[in-house]
Amino acid sequence: MRQLSATQATAPTAATVSNITASRPTAATGGMAATGAFSNAFQQVQADVAAYIAKGDGGFASNAQPTSQAMSLQAMALRNRSVNHEEEEHGVDSEMQQQFLASIKPWAEETAGKLGVSPELVAAHAALESGWGKQPMKNGAASANNLFGVKAGSNWQGEVAVASTTEYEHGAMLRKTERFRSYPDTASAFRDYASLLTSNPRYAAALNSGSDAKAFAGALAKAGYATDPNYADKLGKIAAQLQRGGGLAGLTPTGD
Repeated sequence: MRQLSATQATAPTAATVSNITASRPTAATGGMAATGAFSNAFQQVQADVAAYIAKGDGGFASNAQPTSQAMSLQAMALRNRSVNHEEEEHGVDSEMQQQFLASIKPWAEETAGKLGVSPELVAAHAALESGWGKQPMKNGAASANNLFGVKAGSNWQGEVAVASTTEYEHGAMLRKTERFRSYPDTASAFRDYASLLTSNPRYAAALNSGSDAKAFAGALAKAGYATDPNYADKLGKIAAQLQRGGGLAGLTPTGD
């Protein structure tokens, strides 16, 4: 989510999912017997993790329990890494993701022309900020159609949606309630986004990036579009994912 002024903090996307990490096992005490017991337990953990990965159902019978919490966390982390790697290798293959891209295709292409970048970069930014459309911002019961997390500053004269968001301040992650712009439709959201980037000199380096996802993402992050220290990396990865998947060319538009 972008900054409207040099001093205003902005929020990263709610679509970001935290990585699951496994705790290191506590060091065993009590001499050789304890050391041997720990070694056996750790070997069992490794075997259970391997079974979890290989079988997909955890490798356990319906009435069995995991050997330890550490095994469960390690297995989950390893499986998540495997799934993430597969998505990165093959690009966009989720039906939900394809539907989202089709729904925004006309506006992504229109906006891309104004910014001098490929439609995939614009679509990637919308996907990052909206969680592939799964986390729509609300204005009451209606959608705010704010796919880019643009905040409502003092100069904003339109409708406003109030939502909880995440900010990073001095390296600390904080939850805040902020005011965001609300739009009547998807087209308005994209056109306001294009106006924001083209009218603010701070974002000049992001313009005319072509299909260079790294340059586009890096320029937005450096300009202060969001406070998330990993924002450029996240945006760049989604853009690369879209590019590997063939982009928007083969999609049938369904947008309003």
